Amino acid sequence: MRSEIDQQLQQRLIAYFEKHLESRFDELECRQIRTLLEVYYRHVAAVDLEESEIVDLVGAVVAHWQLLREHRAGRVSVRVYNPAFEEHGWQSPHTVIETVTEDMSFLVDSLSMALNRAGVTIHLTIHPVLATLRDKQGRLEEIAEPSGQQKRAESIISLQIEKQPTAEALRTLKQKIEGVLRDVALANQDWNLMRRRVAEISESFSVGESGGGEGDAEFQAFLDWAGDDHFTFLAFCTFDLETGSQGQRLVVDDNSRLGLFRMESGYDPQAIVPVLSDRYTGFPCPLVVTKANTQSTVHRPAHMDYIGVKRHDAKGEVDGLHCIVGFFTIAAYSSPPADIPLLRSKVSEVLAASRLAAHSFSSKVLQTILQTFPRDDLFQIPVEKLQEIAFGILGLQERHRTRLFLFRDTFSRFFSVLVYLPKEKYNRELRLQLQQVLIDELGGVGVEFDTLFSESTLARIHFIVHTRPDESIDFDPLQLESRVVEVSKTWQDGLREALQERYGEADTARLMKQYGHSFPGGYREDFLPRTAAADITRFEAARSSGSLAMHFYRHFSDAESRVHFRLYSLRQPVPLSEAIPILENMGLSVFGERPYRIVDALGEVWIHDFSMRYEEMAEALNEEVSDRFQSAFRRIWEGEADSDGFNQLILGAALSWRQVVILRAYSKYLQQIKTPFSQSYIIRTLARNPKVTHLLVELFEYRFDPAVARTERLLTDLLSRIESLLESVSSLDEDRILRSFVNLFMATLRTNYYQRNGQGEPKSYLSFKIDPSLVSNMPLPRPMYEIFVFSVRMAGVHLRGGKVARGGLRWSDRMEDFRTEVLGLMKAQMVKNTVIVPVGSKGGFIAKRLPPSGDREATAAEVVTCYKTFLSGMLDLTDNLIDGKVHRPDALINYDDDDPYLVIAADKGTATFSDIANGVAAEYGFWLGDAFASGGSVGYDHKRMAITARGAWESVKRNFRELGIDIQNRDFRVVGIGDMSGDVFGNGMLLSHHIRLVGAFNHMHIFLDPDPDAEASFAERSRLFALSRSSWGDYDRKLISSGGGVFSRSLKSIPLSAQARTMLGVKQEHMTPNEVITALLKAPVDLLWNGGI
Repeated sequence: MRSEIDQQLQQRLIAYFEKHLESRFDELECRQIRTLLEVYYRHVAAVDLEESEIVDLVGAVVAHWQLLREHRAGRVSVRVYNPAFEEHGWQSPHTVIETVTEDMSFLVDSLSMALNRAGVTIHLTIHPVLATLRDKQGRLEEIAEPSGQQKRAESIISLQIEKQPTAEALRTLKQKIEGVLRDVALANQDWNLMRRRVAEISESFSVGESGGGEGDAEFQAFLDWAGDDHFTFLAFCTFDLETGSQGQRLVVDDNSRLGLFRMESGYDPQAIVPVLSDRYTGFPCPLVVTKANTQSTVHRPAHMDYIGVKRHDAKGEVDGLHCIVGFFTIAAYSSPPADIPLLRSKVSEVLAASRLAAHSFSSKVLQTILQTFPRDDLFQIPVEKLQEIAFGILGLQERHRTRLFLFRDTFSRFFSVLVYLPKEKYNRELRLQLQQVLIDELGGVGVEFDTLFSESTLARIHFIVHTRPDESIDFDPLQLESRVVEVSKTWQDGLREALQERYGEADTARLMKQYGHSFPGGYREDFLPRTAAADITRFEAARSSGSLAMHFYRHFSDAESRVHFRLYSLRQPVPLSEAIPILENMGLSVFGERPYRIVDALGEVWIHDFSMRYEEMAEALNEEVSDRFQSAFRRIWEGEADSDGFNQLILGAALSWRQVVILRAYSKYLQQIKTPFSQSYIIRTLARNPKVTHLLVELFEYRFDPAVARTERLLTDLLSRIESLLESVSSLDEDRILRSFVNLFMATLRTNYYQRNGQGEPKSYLSFKIDPSLVSNMPLPRPMYEIFVFSVRMAGVHLRGGKVARGGLRWSDRMEDFRTEVLGLMKAQMVKNTVIVPVGSKGGFIAKRLPPSGDREATAAEVVTCYKTFLSGMLDLTDNLIDGKVHRPDALINYDDDDPYLVIAADKGTATFSDIANGVAAEYGFWLGDAFASGGSVGYDHKRMAITARGAWESVKRNFRELGIDIQNRDFRVVGIGDMSGDVFGNGMLLSHHIRLVGAFNHMHIFLDPDPDAEASFAERSRLFALSRSSWGDYDRKLISSGGGVFSRSLKSIPLSAQARTMLGVKQEHMTPNEVITALLKAPVDLLWNGGI
């Protein structure tokens, strides 16, 4: 039944023909063309025609009709051309092959096979069969659809192929097509003759002409079975056995040649029949089944099947050979071997030899193996070899392994090879690799293959490896199988083996299930399975810890200067902008990075493989160096160590990350005591002198490691070694820097470097106590002692004028020179405390990692954390009194006397921290208890009692009283330094209701109020003072007088109103923040209140 679409297309084709072409033909021709238009495209898929124009579809039919009209019976008509509209009435982007022949078997498949062998792509095939009526001269009279009546059936075929560019190519192709069609015709013409000849040969077995051997009935049955539509006969001939001076030889009887062996064909029986020698006549069996030497041009693109039957004379002697060539049919391949003569006896012998119970599972499996055994091989293989191979296949038992079985044909022309392997391994690339292995090992000159996929977990590839006839091939079957196994081994196979080496069988099963197919193609191409097994170990570590895993290594094939670093990150990739600077600060030059995304049931793991150069590594890259590097990177990544140039000493000077902290901290201390050298120059000096640098750390550790036995001789020896190396340092500046470290280490009295926290880990900060009298080139005045505390989050210094000293600790905003600020305050404190006990001390710290957003709560929390660290660093080095006896802190070596006195006070930025400080002291069990820090909930609150501010305010009142001004009852103008959160500033600015604060500044803001209302501004200052934390940014803008405002000190420029300019006494409309501060300090006011001290 034709579809509606087919009918519509036919109607359009006929309508176009009638409208545009019908007038060119007579009535008979028009009727023939219309009929052809109806059937031509009937079996072509609509999708194959949708890009063609109607004019070209009709033109193609008319062109083929012209060839059909010219065709004569008994001939083969072929046209090969590139259609051009002007010449042929239609056009196509392809070359077109048109044929007309009598309808016969094997036409389309033989033509397609020929084109495929020539490497020509077929784009469209059209092959209707027509019923035609021709007159005596062969002229076409009528076209109709085949009906089984008297009309003859003719086949017309149109093939559109890839375009052939030259006339010579078209001629060559036409000759090839004509040759194929000739062979097809010959095979079809002699079909029945060949069947009769085979029947006659079969009959000879029953009348005793075969020589009367055992099994004649089976041979006769086989020939009868072959003739019963189980064999496609393509060629036949008989060879006569002639005896001459050179012995016996087989000579073809030309009168016996049928089908493809006819004289007019291109086939030579002598070349096609496998072996024409005494190998046949001496062969014990009267009938042999094997493969011919050449591939067929008809029906199938394969070597033809060959059946050879000996011919006997009246005496029973062999006098010739019948040769039957063709193909076993589909029916032959689908029939059970037990139903096929010759095969049924082989199968029975193998089953009997197995000694398996008839209905057992193994017996059924063996029967299936024999049923699916390559049918061609079953005819040729000796039963003993079949038994060996079948039992070997049975022994596989569905196991995921690769096996090879093979045998060589009787006449030594090819090897039949069966390769069994897990289904998931099979792909075209592997099959090609296996082919090459077989060709190399077996001396192959050509290969054919076939694959079998069944319900089994194993796939089977059947290779026929053609060799040179009778050539002796020397090979080891076990070695060949080993090569096949190795080639077919997948990356996952290698991973399984590598995991078994690491984990054993039980864990390997789990890990393969989780990771076996998780690695992407790029990873598998770049890395061996053993690398993946090691990476899996690191995946597991990353998932167990919830943090990065890593691996620092050098590949065995890399140059000494090349190293790799792999990071393993869960769920998301590592930001390269964060990782690469860390690596470069460690002295590495990153020149490549390859990311890999591993996805399994638990989520994602990212691998980043960095390729780097490092020229100055102090030692060979081994496991110890790798661990040291990885430990350092982890600490830096997790924020426990700074990322700076000091980290290049980890590889350059063979130091651990904590040893680097020692040098970093002392370098920062050098900066605070005004060394003339920059930090970058200090780093460069240490890196350029790695041996000295390493010995410097040894000196520090020798002096303070509680586990080291110290003697004066060992110290002298160590200092001598350092001095010896320093003599070879050519740069005077570098010599000064290196000697500065020696000087500071020898001036250090105590350190907490070897102390541990409650978890047994090194403390996150380093503190050391210095005797300033031993430090060269220290700025004056020199305190008696000072403690320097350093961590990634803070740095602080505490200076003491004597053993019994007291002074405040402040939060400093002077990031580069906070010691200078503290030293000046200590000097003032010493003067102030001259006549009292204790003497003066002062401390200050900076917070290095304040929130960039400026969030007040987060900032306050960070400052408190840094404050606690500062206090802990000092208490780590301070003796304690327990029951009147001095107790040293744990893991501490001291080079000073007992030192149990440490008292602190509140100061700028820490006015409300006394309770916090006393809490830290309580954690240490410090003997002073809540007397450690004055004030707080159980002592004097400096801010609430306003002791300092009220004392200072008395001086202010006296000064104004001497000027005849009563500031408690009369308004006056003030400029201030500080803000309302401070003790001195805040309390002072609330000691008179008549303060008119026209301007103020702190480290963050500049406050301008040109004409304030005294009472309103007093109330607002009171509100700010009462807040737990405040800044000028909290001041209510509605209460600021016209022209005023609050401005950030980070602005590039501050606009000044007319009122502000008048108040400041300046003319500029814009000023930088520092210029505004200068103007405020010079402003025409009554009082400058420096409450920020």
